[in-house]
Amino acid sequence: MRAVPRPVWLLSAGIFVNMLVAFTFVYLFVYLTQGRGLAVTTAGAIAGVGGLGLVAGNFTGGWFGDRYGHRRTLLAGSVVSGAGLVLLPALPTWALPVVLPLCQYASGTIRAANAALVAVAMPPGARRQGVAVMRFAANAGFTLGPPLGALVAAHFSYPWLFRADGLGTLLFAGYAARVLSADAPPRAKAAEQRRGPGVWAQLRARPALLVLLPAIVVVDTVYRQQYSTLPVFLADHGLSTGVYGALLAINGGVILCLELPATVALRRLAPLRIVGTGLLLVGAGFAVLAGGAAVAGAAVMMLLVTAGEILYKTPATAYVADCAPDGFQGRFQSLYAGASVSGTVLAPPLGAALYQAAPQLLWPVCAALAALAGLAVLTGGRLRAGNGTGPAGVVDGVETITVS
Repeated sequence: MRAVPRPVWLLSAGIFVNMLVAFTFVYLFVYLTQGRGLAVTTAGAIAGVGGLGLVAGNFTGGWFGDRYGHRRTLLAGSVVSGAGLVLLPALPTWALPVVLPLCQYASGTIRAANAALVAVAMPPGARRQGVAVMRFAANAGFTLGPPLGALVAAHFSYPWLFRADGLGTLLFAGYAARVLSADAPPRAKAAEQRRGPGVWAQLRARPALLVLLPAIVVVDTVYRQQYSTLPVFLADHGLSTGVYGALLAINGGVILCLELPATVALRRLAPLRIVGTGLLLVGAGFAVLAGGAAVAGAAVMMLLVTAGEILYKTPATAYVADCAPDGFQGRFQSLYAGASVSGTVLAPPLGAALYQAAPQLLWPVCAALAALAGLAVLTGGRLRAGNGTGPAGVVDGVETITVS
């Protein structure tokens, strides 16, 4: 971990505090239905539009970073998101479908900017450690945040959740402005972007990425069933909410304890092999549920899914960073960030529709999809660039390709 430079540690400390007060994702639906008194369908529509904003921000935030600077993008996104969240409880209901997606979009750009800042601060080959430190900080904050949010809601009110989240995001902007180095002038960034091929040409020169990114979309849709259909499945089989909460605690606790050591221990292995194995473990975890709902089986399922998450998320993020050419770090990180949160929009409607139509098929289908994604990544690691794209680098490692 000595390879992780001081700016990454400082940024990760800020991410921890910011995630500690990131209550809105967890309690948004409860606030809309109980605090605002909205119908379930109306609340679902507003939350869904906000989720689209989050995914869009992740997919496009890196373009702003490559063009204007990752630090500037982080600061702008934090100010917009923070100010919007502070004001949101005072807004009329009709304004929520406009302001909430804007806040979520800005949050997505923050996530992409954080990943890009860590990527540019770390040398190739050591980025897995930097990503693991960032993920540890974010996961630790998010693990402690929901219980803290419950206390805030109980002792104050639901609107204070949004105010606390917004103020925390604004404080994060001030902290980041002090600890992060200034970006290059925007004009220099824009001139750099105009030279050479575009992002699609760069992706075509890296065919393994064209396999990895769709595979991440598929597995994220499967992975996030644990936040949508899984609690319904457990309740339908007589298991209490406490069991579900314990499963989430297993997930968070194992990640906090093992992700950093696992990243260091596996840092010299080919990244796509680790990622592919992780996706297979996610599929194996959901396959356990096909045998029925029992406490022991659910615990085994969560352990397998968590092991898969540990194996695939950090190496995949670092692999995308290592593949990014100069001037494209933000856009490459945005593509991965968007793929890695796409399940927040896709998982609930797709999983619910399948569970309602054929509940016995949900978990076998999830297992099969994750397994196919894992096999695709393991196979895609052997792909080389096609003709006219320049020399390919290491297969199943990081491709070093010059696009001609």
